[in-house]
Amino acid sequence: MILANLARSAHKVKFLLDDHSTTILTAAGVGGTVATAVLTGRASFKAAEIISKEQREKEEELRFPETHVSLTTGTKVKLVWLHFLPPFAMGATTITCIIMANKISSKKIAALAVAGGISERALQEYKDKVAEKLGERQNRAMRDEIAQERVKKNPPQSGEVLIVGSGKVLCYDMLTGRYFHSTMEDIKRAENKVNYELINFMYASLSQFYDEIGLPPTPYTDSVGWNMDNHMEVQFSTVFSEDNQPCIAIDFSRPPVSDYDRTKY
Repeated sequence: MILANLARSAHKVKFLLDDHSTTILTAAGVGGTVATAVLTGRASFKAAEIISKEQREKEEELRFPETHVSLTTGTKVKLVWLHFLPPFAMGATTITCIIMANKISSKKIAALAVAGGISERALQEYKDKVAEKLGERQNRAMRDEIAQERVKKNPPQSGEVLIVGSGKVLCYDMLTGRYFHSTMEDIKRAENKVNYELINFMYASLSQFYDEIGLPPTPYTDSVGWNMDNHMEVQFSTVFSEDNQPCIAIDFSRPPVSDYDRTKY
């Protein structure tokens, strides 16, 4: 029973260490940097005292107080090298912690990217299969219902709607939940510009599309986009806002992916 409890406790500790390894190593790196600086300062003061004492003793041996004795570099190293071992060891440990934290973070980020890519592909396959089973008319009706629900749950707030161009049509971006005024022609023109980028440069970010329609980018839109394997196509749904104002909801037939710029490497 005691062994079983110890095994469970050890397993929990191992799980916590694995789960928080990056945080622990980063904290160790920060603490190690401070400790290295402190130990180096102490070792330097101690070394200065030892060297000064050795010089005085050499001068007293010569019995000429006015004579100044200069120790060679090799002699100084022999006198003080032992005192610099702790800061050297602490510095080496700190560097190791920082490198390991970065290595573990890179592995976790790579794993999350793979998992995200699998989820994106699975979602797209599911959407394609649903569209195939329902047919174009019912699939479009379902998209319109979803867009209407989004607008109903997220009505435009005062001062939130961005005026873009001379169009007077209220538009709703389903991906970021933002309202703006534009025209369908301007949005289609932005879509064509992004697809032009895909044809000529192999990839384009979501921020480029928003820049074309006048919406500011976000950290998320900077990190996702399309490439030649995942082309861009805007989907339009006609809905009504809370005050029964006509509204165009825009979405994408294929959502932007996180590894869109992989073709540039």
